[in-house]
Amino acid sequence: MKAIILVAGTGSRLRPLTDDRPKCLVPLKGTPPLEYQLRTLRGCGIEKIALVTGYKSASLAPYGLTSYQNPRFESTNMVYSLFCAEKEFDDDLVICYGDIVFEPQVLEALLASDADFSVVIDRGWRQLWELRMDDPISDAESLKVDASGNITDIGRKVSSFDEIEGQYIGLFRIKAACLAKIRAFYHGLDRKANYDGKDFENMFMTTLIRRLIDDGMSIKAVCVDHGWLEVDTLSDWQRYEALDPINPLFKF
Repeated sequence: MKAIILVAGTGSRLRPLTDDRPKCLVPLKGTPPLEYQLRTLRGCGIEKIALVTGYKSASLAPYGLTSYQNPRFESTNMVYSLFCAEKEFDDDLVICYGDIVFEPQVLEALLASDADFSVVIDRGWRQLWELRMDDPISDAESLKVDASGNITDIGRKVSSFDEIEGQYIGLFRIKAACLAKIRAFYHGLDRKANYDGKDFENMFMTTLIRRLIDDGMSIKAVCVDHGWLEVDTLSDWQRYEALDPINPLFKF
């Protein structure tokens, strides 16, 4: 099994903390998110770890990890970055965004899933969103799960909490047997089409996941309650820094 961590973005919403480093290296409670992730991944037995880099990539060289540069990091999104590491698509993959931190039990729940494609969702998302922003619904996205535990809808803008059974956290697993199908699907998409208001190279990961579901792929929801944080904006960082470490949203 391998892990791919997507760390190419400029982290513009975290400035000035990201003026001289990628956001995965902005210390959170004294430790950068990347180091939280590496500790958790290795603690769960995942030693083969690759980065997809872009902005301030030289800052990541001391970690000695296999790296793939997204040469267009300033004008592309997560899906494009992931496929920059396509050479790694030969084993079971854990894929995570570089601006999240998560407890070992969150990763353990993902690894325990026997599905070909599994996505972590947080059922306790609303408490975290209310900590981070004044209007949680404005940043939340749709997520629905059927009776078999498979995701049926993800990533759409919503107007009601009734459309949300959890939130995607930016952590998922794809088994090796499923990767060829996903590669073929991605490369077969229309480069000129509209993808939830984005062009092909700026497609959101949730858009790709939803299109795979619409194409007939079963994608399992791995449900957790808290145990993770996303460090996306300066206000996120400031609010997390003010948390007591024993807060149930932050148990590192």
